[in-house]
Amino acid sequence: MEKLPKKVLIITYYWPPAGGPGVQRWLKFAKYLPEFDIEPIIYTPENPSYPLLDESLVDEVSDDLTVVRTQIWEPYQWANFFNSKSKAYHAGHFEQKKAQSWATKISVFIRGNFFIPDARKFWIQPSVRFLTQYLKENQIETIITTGPPHSLHWIGLQLKQKNPALKWLADFRDPWTQISYHKELRLTQWAQKKHLSLEKKVLTHADLVLATSFSDAENYRQLGAKKVETITNGFESEDFQFEKSRNEQFLLIYSGGLEIARNPLLVWQALAELRKENPSFAQDLFLHFYGRLSEEVLQSLEANQLMDCVQDFGYVSHKTSIEGVSKADLLLLTNFPNEASKGIIPGKLFEYMATENPILAIGPSGGDVEKILLETQAGQYFTPNQIQEVKKYILETYQNWQAGKTASQTKLYKKYDRKALTEQLAQWL
Repeated sequence: MEKLPKKVLIITYYWPPAGGPGVQRWLKFAKYLPEFDIEPIIYTPENPSYPLLDESLVDEVSDDLTVVRTQIWEPYQWANFFNSKSKAYHAGHFEQKKAQSWATKISVFIRGNFFIPDARKFWIQPSVRFLTQYLKENQIETIITTGPPHSLHWIGLQLKQKNPALKWLADFRDPWTQISYHKELRLTQWAQKKHLSLEKKVLTHADLVLATSFSDAENYRQLGAKKVETITNGFESEDFQFEKSRNEQFLLIYSGGLEIARNPLLVWQALAELRKENPSFAQDLFLHFYGRLSEEVLQSLEANQLMDCVQDFGYVSHKTSIEGVSKADLLLLTNFPNEASKGIIPGKLFEYMATENPILAIGPSGGDVEKILLETQAGQYFTPNQIQEVKKYILETYQNWQAGKTASQTKLYKKYDRKALTEQLAQWL
């Protein structure tokens, strides 16, 4: 008798047409799991509130994939206010030094103290009721929850408590209480205890906790998780089948949203100084941005007299951003400067590496990004006070471009291919 694939239910809030890096992790896992005799089933809201849309990702969903949807009630006006105006959901917003408006202060307070774990909490009980029956009827013995939003982990916890034999994998794409902006949520003592209590219950009851970075994995162990594994984000090989040709200009490219908290001021200063010192560099340099730039970032570019070489494409589809970064002569990656952000590995890092173009990365000393760049030899990593070192690296890369030299690649980055990462996941499942 032919062996039937193992069924696994994946509970995710973000699913196409949602845009942004969060949706791609489980979209790609779901694509490759059938090759390892695992049948993924997606459970996601029917009427979600997505801050970003990317219709091109819909084409990547297999017709054979079962997607189950149920209604969700969200405080839409508040959620939209948090996401697009106050940015209370966006990592790094609270790193800003400028004073917050009273409206932002109120929204931050409400977000942290009334929506615990988050504004999607109203989907928990309806989902538990629906899935209790669905799992039984479809003979599903393994579930995966992926957050944020961390409310989805609470769905997993309650299903696990109802059926202790159920296997549960809790995937943390970002940390919960350990994320850099959590301290700035203006939490009451009661709310802080509540967040910590919910997080600890998830970490200690899940059969497996999945981290996206090495530092995060260690934090989860210290918080009491009984079993933790790391699967980073990755890249899809077929997305990078481009023929390389020399650009007429020296292109420094950044992909993704960029706000004031991750604004690499030393890079803009280094570029400004190099333009003054080197007339040919001033003529050849072009900066391309694929993603939303905050007003503060644009102001800092203008202050360094760089706007004449900037082309801002705004938010684009994932496909367009891939085509853009593949043309780069130098790729820029920037992280929050504080120690709490050492475990953040932006998903774009792996796609940057897949282009085989050199990478200039800025972040805190000892960050996980630095470890990966050292391991793969795919670029150089600098802390926010190393302006002279940054200048030297940019100039060296520019001179290589002038001479028609291309960066030599070790191909060590290929271990981060999505299919290879899915094979790791399948072994644990």
